[in-house]
Amino acid sequence: MRQRLLSLLATILLIVPLLLASAGQAFAAMDVAKQVLIGADYSNKDLRGATFNLTNLREANLSGSDLRDASLYGAKLQDADFSNADLRNATLDSAILTGTNLTNALLEGAFAFNTRFKDVTITGADFTDVPMRGDQLKSLCSLADGTNPTTGRDTRTTLGCN
Repeated sequence: MRQRLLSLLATILLIVPLLLASAGQAFAAMDVAKQVLIGADYSNKDLRGATFNLTNLREANLSGSDLRDASLYGAKLQDADFSNADLRNATLDSAILTGTNLTNALLEGAFAFNTRFKDVTITGADFTDVPMRGDQLKSLCSLADGTNPTTGRDTRTTLGCN
């Protein structure tokens, strides 16, 4: 009986570190900086803290994904789909969003000061506390409509449009 208990204990001591190591890998943030991921499908994924710096995500599908605290610095996001995505506290600085779908996206606290928004869809997007250049803000205010389904905030109000 004692021999069995010692054997069981030894097995547990071997397995537990392996389980902990694999659990740690599961929580590591993804880093695909400087990659070409044209048309990639990252829809409905947990991408919290992921790094997409200088990555080409043209026509990529990130709809419904959790991108909180992700970094998309300088990313090419032309015609990408971020509808219903959670981009709270994400870094979008110097990213190019042309033809990008931000319908119902939650961008609260994201950093987008030098981000270029052109021909984007922002119906229902929440831009609360998102710093951006005046010219980009003016352009977005001309397009703003809808209410974010998660926060209940009007897109125009979150942009500070008059």
